[in-house]
Amino acid sequence: MLKKLIFLFALGIVMYSCAKVPMSGRNQLVLVDNEELLPMAFVQYNDVLKENKIVTNTAEGQMVVRVGKRIAEAVKVYMTEQGLEKELQGFAWEFNLIEDDIVNAWCMPGGKVAFYTGIMPICQDEAGVAVVMGHEVAHAIANHGRERMSNGMLLNGLIGTAQAAMGQNPTLTQNLFLQAFGVGGQLGMLTFSRTHELEADQLGLNFMALAGYDPRVAPGFWDRMSQGKTGEEPPEFLSTHPGPKRRKDELNNAMPKAMEYYEKSNKVK
Repeated sequence: MLKKLIFLFALGIVMYSCAKVPMSGRNQLVLVDNEELLPMAFVQYNDVLKENKIVTNTAEGQMVVRVGKRIAEAVKVYMTEQGLEKELQGFAWEFNLIEDDIVNAWCMPGGKVAFYTGIMPICQDEAGVAVVMGHEVAHAIANHGRERMSNGMLLNGLIGTAQAAMGQNPTLTQNLFLQAFGVGGQLGMLTFSRTHELEADQLGLNFMALAGYDPRVAPGFWDRMSQGKTGEEPPEFLSTHPGPKRRKDELNNAMPKAMEYYEKSNKVK
């Protein structure tokens, strides 16, 4: 058992530098590449759409699609500027609003986005939708789900590709995928680590600014999210989420750069 743990630890260290998060440059563990994940994500996304009522012919449904397309174009611009356009290979953007009271949204690898109607009152308007859209898309661009799945595979002794993991333990691998990418229920927006959340906040701020949405509305959205929860907010060190004050501080620290992107987007118009 000890030898196995040592082997897994060594393997993790060796592979830890295989990828870096855009903007932050943080190293992340990668056991699975997007060539494997994207087909899995597309199948799961289609399953979600089949199992739920999709809202299309409403102002909110159309707003989600409209904002999504603008954010997707901004992502393309941002990644090209960073010399990372190859990271978008295989993406097939899709944006849907699901009728459900869940206060949630998520983005799978390959740009497959879902919003739930329960989050729309907290968004309030198109700029609020852009905050959420930028944040969730940022999780996908930063490969946070892939990192979570890789960590889960490592901890559970699933070594090799996703296909190999499916062969070793298909049920566990499937569960790791669903948990990693936050499909449905109370998963998704509210399950990433503090590090991932803060990275997505900052990267998402740039995306929404490049898309022409004022990034200064972002702190207000997260205030509404925090106030909308029932019960007392746990101390930050007991939560997987950054505390409201830290989140706002980090957003404000990132605001000058985001405003540069926002001003740039306005000049292009």
